[in-house]
Formats: sequence, structure tokens, C-alpha cells
Amino acid sequence: MPPLELLLGLGTSGLDDPDECRATVTAALEAGYRHVDTAQMYDNEAAVGEGIAAADADRDDVVVATKVHPDNLAPGDVRETARESLDRLGLDRVDLLYVHWPMGAYDPEATLPAFDALREDGLTDHVGVSNFTPALLREADRILDAPIAAHQVECHPRFRQPELRELAAESDHRLVGYSPLARGDLFDDDEFKRIADRHDLSPAVLALGWALARDVTPIPKATGDHVTENLRTVDAEVPAAALDAIDALEQGERRIDPDDAAWNR
Repeated sequence: MPPLELLLGLGTSGLDDPDECRATVTAALEAGYRHVDTAQMYDNEAAVGEGIAAADADRDDVVVATKVHPDNLAPGDVRETARESLDRLGLDRVDLLYVHWPMGAYDPEATLPAFDALREDGLTDHVGVSNFTPALLREADRILDAPIAAHQVECHPRFRQPELRELAAESDHRLVGYSPLARGDLFDDDEFKRIADRHDLSPAVLALGWALARDVTPIPKATGDHVTENLRTVDAEVPAAALDAIDALEQGERRIDPDDAAWNR
């Protein structure tokens, strides 16, 4: 299996209206996106699949990723619900299947071999994990037969994940950043906006450009004109001085954190 190439993607968390979700996915693919991210937890896999099917884009060029719900991480549930996800997406395989959170029914010694089995059976090309700590990431890497292809976490200029970025480089997996605009908080962040203004960049371009420059694949949720605006970031030049200024910002706190003891293992 060739390495997984993950470019800036379309996040679909919060795209709850089926018509809007379907139209957004189609518009994104026809604008040039080649990476779409969804999850069982988002309850929109069917609309995402319909959007993919309606788009004038070669399926073989599109990375489709979904995630198994924490409640479905017992081995039998992994297989059953992964097949249900494929049915909703209208696909015979996904390019990337994640463990969504290391909590709920997650048992590394039982859950991760079930993901290996799905890969061996051709239901997913690659296995990923999401929201893992460094210790849990190393544990998963030890248990899985196939290398971890991607680790998806919250990552943005106020929550920069330096240790996980370093681990991704060392282990040769991709770090995928959700909420790359800090759920819109960066647009109200005066210090961040001053950096953007100083370099004549929009806050969105600066945030997404920072992620790409730091080897993070951002997956912003977007609708309407923001879909194409975000894609233009790929070709934008973010000066080194702007990147350094972001790296000097005070580190914020995680915006999405489960209230579960598994996180502290």
C-alpha cells in the first residue's frame, strides 16, 4: 500500500443539515479538495457519501476518512459498524479509518487488531487514531501490525501540539489538525489578528498556512464561499516572520476534551 497523501481537507463536523452537507462536499470536491473527513459520531456519513457521488471528481483521487464511535470500539462492533459506515457512505472501502477517541469501549489489545483485520480484508486502506496522548500513541504503534497512517487532533495557532508534531515526524505518520481556526476564536484574537494584518494576510489564510508550514494537515469545516477561500491557502506564501510570531504566542487550552479517565492513562 503506498503512503497516504493527506492534503488540506474538508472537515464535516457540525454539518448536520443533510442538504447543506451534501452540497458542501460536492462543491469542495469540484473546487479541488481531495480529502474529506467525517465520522460515525457526526451522523452525516450518508450525506457525505451522496456529496462524493454527485461530484465530478475521480473517486480514486479522493481520500475519504471516517472514524469509529468510542461506543463501537469492541472488536465485533468495530467490524459491524465499519461496514455500516461504508453502506452509509456508498463505498466499498475508505482510505482511512480512525479510532475516534481512546475511551468508551476502547481496549487497545482488542480494538486495534480489529482495525488491522479491516485493513487486511480491504475495507480500509489505512488505519489512524484520533485524540491520543503520546503514551497512547506509542502503545497503539506497538500493537498495530500496520503503521499508523495519521493521528488527528485539535491543532491551531493557540494549541500547537509540539510534542505530537515531533512524534509524527519521528514515526512518519501524518498529523491531521481539526478546529484549525480554533472554532472561529482566532477571528476575535487581537494578537493573532495583528500578526495577520502585519503580513497582509487574512486570519484564515494565516492559520491554515501555519498548519501546512508546520507539517500539519488542517481539515477546516467550511460552507459557502469559505470552501474555496480555504483552498487558496495551499498556494499562499506565509512569511517565516509570521510563522515565528505565531510560534511565540501564548499556548492556549484544549477546546475539546472528553470528561473521561481514559484520557489520563
